[in-house]
Amino acid sequence: MYTRKWLLALALTVAGCATIGGYQPTVDPYNDPHAARIPSDEAECRDLALHASGGTAKQTAIGGVVGGVLGAAAGAAIGAAAGAPGSGAAIGAATGGLGGGAYEGLSAEQKFKRAFQTCMRERGHRVLD
Repeated sequence: MYTRKWLLALALTVAGCATIGGYQPTVDPYNDPHAARIPSDEAECRDLALHASGGTAKQTAIGGVVGGVLGAAAGAAIGAAAGAPGSGAAIGAATGGLGGGAYEGLSAEQKFKRAFQTCMRERGHRVLD
């Protein structure tokens, strides 16, 4: 039970660190006939990209739980061979939860950026990054 609480706390910590709200694409307004719409288009594209990516915090938490479960199972199997299945499960859950959460968080971050940039380009803006 202690391991589950620790894993949940770890997943929430990783989720809190992995936020996508701070990303701001660099848009070149030079020769952009729609330059006046950049701020409103950014706001709309941010909302659409957040929806398309599934949200970093949510994906990180899911990845942390799945990684924790798989890590606990693998750790218990390895620990059983060494005579300590409980310790192996705890170590496996912690390692798997952290790795799974980080991977899913970064993946959601990339989806968000790609969707944001695509939205801005489709609206006629030149996005540099």
